[in-house]
Amino acid sequence: MKRTVRIGPRLVGPGQPTLIVAEIGINHNGQVDLAKKLVDAAAGAGCDAVKFQKRSPEHCVPFDQMNVMRETPWGYITYLEYRYRVELGYDEFRDIDAHCRQKGVIWFASCWDKPSVDFLEAFDPPCYKIPSAAVTDLQLLGRYKTTGKPLVLSTGMSTLAEIRTAVRVLGEEGLVLLHSTSTYPCQPHELNLKVIPALQAEFDVPIGYSGHEVGLVPSALAVALGASLVERHITLDRSMWGSDHAASIEPAGLERLVKYIRTAEQAVGDGIKRVYESERPAIKRLRKRTEPLSLPAESPSTTCRTALPSAEGNPLEN
Repeated sequence: MKRTVRIGPRLVGPGQPTLIVAEIGINHNGQVDLAKKLVDAAAGAGCDAVKFQKRSPEHCVPFDQMNVMRETPWGYITYLEYRYRVELGYDEFRDIDAHCRQKGVIWFASCWDKPSVDFLEAFDPPCYKIPSAAVTDLQLLGRYKTTGKPLVLSTGMSTLAEIRTAVRVLGEEGLVLLHSTSTYPCQPHELNLKVIPALQAEFDVPIGYSGHEVGLVPSALAVALGASLVERHITLDRSMWGSDHAASIEPAGLERLVKYIRTAEQAVGDGIKRVYESERPAIKRLRKRTEPLSLPAESPSTTCRTALPSAEGNPLEN
């Protein structure tokens, strides 16, 4: 049995309900009131957690991009100033922390630099999310590890070799890996959801999915393929200004997604072929009653044999 990871009051891993995370990110556009409305939408839809992003722009913005001018809701300003505008400070996060506690929603954040990890430590989050951009930043990975908190690592833009290196730095204990493709929005042919079982076979950690597609079906399908955590960006309005809104889910869609995921959990089952009590009336009504025939012995060379686990632990053969 694969190991599980505790995030706040919840266990994440095989046999546990999917942890559904609403990625608010920077879709609050630097406004704490909008951030709290997004928390309300996530809680109302039945999500388990919300996630924010935290950056120190002076550390994260490439030097050659700092003074590039950009049209924004705050006017024609430099990219560096724009990045400061969409950041929330200590007082805003303290307000968000209180609001999430009131709503009964887990909250945490992805930190894009070491000072941001230091900043979030003041709030004692139940875990940290490591963005795909940091998979190869071994110094930042090391800073995350020193917190001693559970870590959720997205793997977009990464080769399997890069993921293996990151896992060696972080260790498998308390780690969750998320399959992801870092395209916003991502086209279906690049989602590659079969990576989820491939990562399950490679690592002894819970595997989840961070989706950037338009629509809901792939995220529910990810659960059927074994995802223990599903993260999707959310917004109040996909037409809002900002880089992530177009690949986000609005509140009505988020409610549907939660229902689809919970249905997928039930529908996957345990893989044991059985006859259900609900089928008994159909057996009586539809099956013919005839005398048993003497069947010829099966020949292994001519019979297709597929073994499935049975409720009694013996293989069932078709």
